[in-house]
Amino acid sequence: MEQRTEWLPPAPPATNPPLPEGPPNGSPFEERKTLGKRLGGIGVALVALLAKLKFFLLLLPKIKLLTTSASMLVSIAAYSLIFGWKFAVGFVLLLLVHEMGHVFQLRREGIEASAPLFIPFLGAVVGAKSLGDNALAEARVGLAGPILGSIGAAVVAGIYLLTGNVFWEALAFTGFFLNLFNLIPVSPFDGGRAMAAMAPWMWFVGLAALVVMVVLFPNPFIFLFLLLGFFDVRRRWKQRKAGGPEQEAYYRVRPRDRLLVGLVYVGLAVALFVAMDATHVVRTFADA
Repeated sequence: MEQRTEWLPPAPPATNPPLPEGPPNGSPFEERKTLGKRLGGIGVALVALLAKLKFFLLLLPKIKLLTTSASMLVSIAAYSLIFGWKFAVGFVLLLLVHEMGHVFQLRREGIEASAPLFIPFLGAVVGAKSLGDNALAEARVGLAGPILGSIGAAVVAGIYLLTGNVFWEALAFTGFFLNLFNLIPVSPFDGGRAMAAMAPWMWFVGLAALVVMVVLFPNPFIFLFLLLGFFDVRRRWKQRKAGGPEQEAYYRVRPRDRLLVGLVYVGLAVALFVAMDATHVVRTFADA
């Protein structure tokens, strides 16, 4: 049987496959490229963060103002639960006027003072490294708050006289009472600051007055004021008894200045008593 073989043309020469346009997945080149992108993204993020940080540093002087505003809003919200929002706003503004009196006088004494920080149901505080170089400066700082605060309450009383609206009368009465209460002659009240220059022994009279108030009007806040006053008076009295050149220089006040502080203190207290009597709102059960 005849066997046939079929002739086939030779296969074309093999050619190399085309190279891919980019490196295969997972190659070191791609990893370096991805890492570069990530580093670039991190760099952009850092630049943006630094820009924001610079913006924050420029806003830093305004942070205290933001803190004051926030604490004011919190206090307004707290007082609104008792007095209603309108009266709460007026009361907090009267507190602000009072505290700004301390701020202005501290700066006049050459002492840097912070903006007021409000604490619901406890009032407000102003931060400062000291209250002055001597007891007379401390007295001026202490009395500046009630003086400016009383002027603010008098403005509210003037609005009542113009409008006849009893709301303003009640708010003025509260403002006068607030400033009179701060004249209690015991530290850390403003009256205690004045006594530092006039008659430090009056601190003990102020403590006794607070004890009477705690007994007659049991209140946790008055009790807290009593504790604060007790520890502060004890500290101050120990420093005075220890003596020394610094203590003697601090409490050395000329008789004329001591008399002037006394006149301002007593005159302001009497004026506030009269103002409270003039703006006292008599309420009955029918008004509730």
